[in-house]
This record gives sequence, C-alpha cells and structure tokens, in this order.
Amino acid sequence: MRQDEFPGIIQGLLARRQPMVIEPKGGRYREAAVLIPLLKDGNEYKVLMTKRTERVEEHKGQISFPGGGIEPGDRSFKETALRETYEEVGIHPRDVTILGRMDDILTLSSNFVIHPVVGRVPYPYDFSINPLEVERILLVPLSVFLPGGSRGPETERISWGGKIYETPVYRYDGEIIWGATARLMHGFVEMLGEKIGLLAEDQ
Repeated sequence: MRQDEFPGIIQGLLARRQPMVIEPKGGRYREAAVLIPLLKDGNEYKVLMTKRTERVEEHKGQISFPGGGIEPGDRSFKETALRETYEEVGIHPRDVTILGRMDDILTLSSNFVIHPVVGRVPYPYDFSINPLEVERILLVPLSVFLPGGSRGPETERISWGGKIYETPVYRYDGEIIWGATARLMHGFVEMLGEKIGLLAEDQ
C-alpha cells in the first residue's frame, strides 16, 4: 500500500460502517464534538492532539483532541468540531478534508457524549494556539498506538479527581494519553485492522 492511499482507505472504511450513536437522555449528558486530525510529516502519519491548560473548565492538563461543546448555532457535529479546532489551534475549516465519523463515546469523568470526526490536515501548517485553552500541540506518530509500539499495558488504573479509572494508556513525549482520547485511538486502530499494520511496514 502506498502511503498516499491511506486517507482514502480510512474514508472508505468509515463510509462502509454505521457509527454507533449515543443519544443523550434526560439531560444527564452534555454533547461535544472533536476532530481527529491526521497529517503526514515526511514519511510518517501523525495525529494532532493538544495538552489542555489548567484554565479550562473540564479535563485540565489532559491530552485531548481539539473540540468542544455543541453550540445552538452549530448545524452538525462536523461544524462543531471544525469551529472548535479553528478556535483552539488555528486550523481553518477549509483546510480540513473530512474522512468520516467514528463511534460516539462517553467521557469517564465529565458526562459528555463525544461525537468524533476524522479529518486530513495539510502539513506543515501555521498553527495558532489559543493560550487560554491549549498549553501545547503534540504530533503523535500513529506507530505509538500500534501493538508493540510505545503504548502501555492494555489498561492501567489512573487516579483523577479523587476517583480511579481503568483505561487504555499511551505514552508520548513525557505525556500520558488516557480516558476518552485513548479509547478513541484504540477504536480507530481496531477499525483499521491490518491496514494500519501495512502502513507501518511502509514507513
């Protein structure tokens, strides 16, 4: 498989499946959308993530995808994800090629239903960080999330906010990726199956 075929393969896989939708019932859950931004840095595909500041309301200091809560004027989950990505890291919506939707997921600690959208972003890119929300950007190689990469055990126990959570854990550049972000990447790699292994062989 040639590397330039990879985004098309992702788009095809997402188009052939029906994403699992979680309906927020009874006002218990809030809704948010995130972008899973893929980019090609040289010969390697990477995922853009952010380290949240201590000034945000939820998930302080955690590693996350760009995204946020759905606002009344948003016409779709895609629009929410693109708007929030532009606000947080300066990626203009016109520069994102949407590849499809992943399964909805629940956060463990903040009662959000997250609607994930996968998109291709050109690279290099002139990112512009919102210092109120984002401490720094991480460009995490997809190889980190492969079995045998630099991922941790299948699950670990993480202490957060006085509670213990069992979650997949990945480590990169001194940071711990856990919770909804780690579960989304675990699901993404599972969806790609052997295709992501072929990509790793090409690098």
